[in-house]
Amino acid sequence: MLSKIKTCVLYGLEGYEIDVETDLSGGLPNFSIVGLPDISIKESKERVRSAVKNSGYSFPVSRITVNLAPANLKKEGSQIDLPIAVGILAASKIIKEKIGNKTIIIGELSLDGKITAVEGALPMVISMRNNNFERIIIPEDNKEECGAIEGIEVVPVNNLIRLVEYLNKEIEIDPFKNDYEKFNQLEVFNEDFSEIKGQPAMKRAVEIAAAGMHNVLLLGSPGSGKTMIARRIPTILPDLTFEESLEVTKIYSISGLLSGKGLIRKRPFRSPHHTSSRVAMAGGGSKPSPGEVSLAHYGVLFLDEIPEFPKNVLEVLRQPMEDGKISISRANGSFTFPAKFMLVAAMNPCCCGYLGDSTHECTCTQSQIDKYLGKISGPLLNRIDIQVEVSPVKYEDLKNTNEEESSSEIKKRIINARNIQKERYKEIGIITNSELSGRYISKYCKTNSESESLLKSAFETLGLSARAYNKILKVARTIADLEGCENIKTIHVAEAIQYRNLDRKYWR
Repeated sequence: MLSKIKTCVLYGLEGYEIDVETDLSGGLPNFSIVGLPDISIKESKERVRSAVKNSGYSFPVSRITVNLAPANLKKEGSQIDLPIAVGILAASKIIKEKIGNKTIIIGELSLDGKITAVEGALPMVISMRNNNFERIIIPEDNKEECGAIEGIEVVPVNNLIRLVEYLNKEIEIDPFKNDYEKFNQLEVFNEDFSEIKGQPAMKRAVEIAAAGMHNVLLLGSPGSGKTMIARRIPTILPDLTFEESLEVTKIYSISGLLSGKGLIRKRPFRSPHHTSSRVAMAGGGSKPSPGEVSLAHYGVLFLDEIPEFPKNVLEVLRQPMEDGKISISRANGSFTFPAKFMLVAAMNPCCCGYLGDSTHECTCTQSQIDKYLGKISGPLLNRIDIQVEVSPVKYEDLKNTNEEESSSEIKKRIINARNIQKERYKEIGIITNSELSGRYISKYCKTNSESESLLKSAFETLGLSARAYNKILKVARTIADLEGCENIKTIHVAEAIQYRNLDRKYWR
């Protein structure tokens, strides 16, 4: 007796259709799974056997062969437990009704027959929808993340008994649908920009960075507010759109970081510790999974005390900072994960932290300072659009009773600037000024003769690279958007240039 069930496996963020072919034949009782299964799938034999018996069904005493086709594709993941169990029950005629070839089944089985959540359910559902499947049966705990997908019926089930009754048409289970019409709800943050006293220059730089999704470096002595302002950046960023939320949730789904939640509605804020490895930062492993750069997609990657990170860890940021994605190659294939993030880096100017501080004396030697700053390579520094020196907070600012500008007020200006950018670039498929490249920079970042003269002088005086020149133009474009100006003015270029002088002041 033969049965065939459709299921899905993940490679990166893409799901691939798999046929689970089950054959029951005479001979000594045996249960074998073929078709390049990994260890978790091989172990599913015991889970499936116990789940079937503990659900009250008889497990066939015969030779059971399960083939996972295509046989040349390596299969990974515990989501194949459920289709194997259904295949055995269908082959032994416990499931009497025919399961259509437009139905996908995924789920992990507990020994008592309960169907538990699997990682990567959302990208599987999206991939199968794109492959024209009409129905997908998923674990109950995965329904919140998958319920917003249009074009495919999402049927949640919580145990094997209920699934068998549903497939035999003894009961009805309504497809789950999440109402995301009012997707963007008012997010409540515990932190606000109004809590930051003084530091107008740093606030201005961060506002520009957030408006154009530019990378920013905050350099200053300890206690000047670098970390405080970085942690408040999510409060001024525009809300995730529905499409962005789907993309972010897919990454968190395959990483196992959803825990039964629905779509992610807040922009990610990732702050890895400086002991993180290259794999933790970039992603990878024997079964490649997203790293911090991908988990920060459409959000903020905050590296506090950036010189404390190993240099080889920092260097892996160079490609995703330019391309907005990261490619990981392993023996079993190449995987590409999205990585459009806003890098926010904070650091002290030297080992003791007080170089250039008017209230403290620096105790570092010049060689110690050079060694400390040398941990940040020139190519990485060159990719940071905005570099701002943060001054210590003055006592008068701390005791100032005037109310500081709130996050909501800053956010309004940033949303206006983002809307300008979205409208401007709607034909070329980008969202923010930081994504501009090549010919689009010359098209959308035009300057007048006075601005050109200023740029030429800065290019020669500061020894800027071609990349730094383009970064200045993109930052100037963002400053103009914040002010609602259609054309870039000289004052916008002048402000953008001042955000590129730190590498000439501290890095020799």
